[in-house]
Amino acid sequence: MKKFQTWPCISSSSRFTSLPLPNLTAPESSAAYSSRSVRLCSRPPPSKPSPSTAEQTDFSSLPYDVLTKIAASFDQPNLQAASLVCRSWCEALQPLREAMVMLMWGKRFKHGKRGVCRNTEKALDMFTKAAARGSALAMVDAGLIYWERGEKIKALDLYLMAAHLGNPSAQCNLGISYLQVEPPNTEQALKWLYKASKGGNVRAQYQLALCLHRDGGSRSNIREAVKWYMKAAEGGYVRAMYNTSLCYSLGEGLTRNHQLARKWMKRAADRGHSKAQFEHGLALYSDGDMIKALVYLELANRAGEKGAAHVKNVIVHRLSAASQNHAMHLANSWRALPSN
Repeated sequence: MKKFQTWPCISSSSRFTSLPLPNLTAPESSAAYSSRSVRLCSRPPPSKPSPSTAEQTDFSSLPYDVLTKIAASFDQPNLQAASLVCRSWCEALQPLREAMVMLMWGKRFKHGKRGVCRNTEKALDMFTKAAARGSALAMVDAGLIYWERGEKIKALDLYLMAAHLGNPSAQCNLGISYLQVEPPNTEQALKWLYKASKGGNVRAQYQLALCLHRDGGSRSNIREAVKWYMKAAEGGYVRAMYNTSLCYSLGEGLTRNHQLARKWMKRAADRGHSKAQFEHGLALYSDGDMIKALVYLELANRAGEKGAAHVKNVIVHRLSAASQNHAMHLANSWRALPSN
């Protein structure tokens, strides 16, 4: 079968061309290569490739730094799968495989899991070492710690590196960070929130919608905001569900639709949004469904929603003791539905 050129042939002996990563390439006889990866790519190397064969390159001839950039946001299973494609990919992705181990230990130190005592300094050390090996995931985690410590410039630098590698979480964090710095950089914030939103990050979609909604001077901005609220809500972001309900209820960027407003309010309430629990409880009270109304109002009251206690007490005086106990039992056994 004829092979088609997919990348220019690199004549240099090193397959890394720009990333300042350590030379971790093992010799071809190294036991680090699995027998499966060797079998997948084993072919006798030509002594002197002719011009015709030099043009017949495939994806295994990609420069190592290009492969590392492509795989920078891979999680452990995807990275392992990519490492089995062929020998050159196994070599190129070795720094990222090492980064995955460091990332794992960093998370253990950060959260104090699996018998490891919580230690933010050790977590940051692991994250920065993993970031130096090209892991965009580690750049994000290191950036979060720097941001929490008030070292915002270091956090922004790490977010920016990971964002340029295409990591949607980094793009989202970068966009939000630009809104929080003094003075805020709205232009850069919107740029990165758009990128993250198009990459499917639901938090970015919600934040982008908020920015557009607050700007709100034009109808086109409102409609664009509602579009991103809807996407985030459909992706399981609870705050977006609540705002989508309000948009349907108030006719903000959408045609008023009481049924859809109730649908999204209930979804937000069932996933633990306290304001949605309060408002859905009020709606159920208006419908005369006292027991369900009492459940949602009790949950809202426990979450600190002002006003829920008064309406709840009004309902309690209208219900029998048995109905009250049943409602309290439902509230006590309630568990928030998971987000999608």
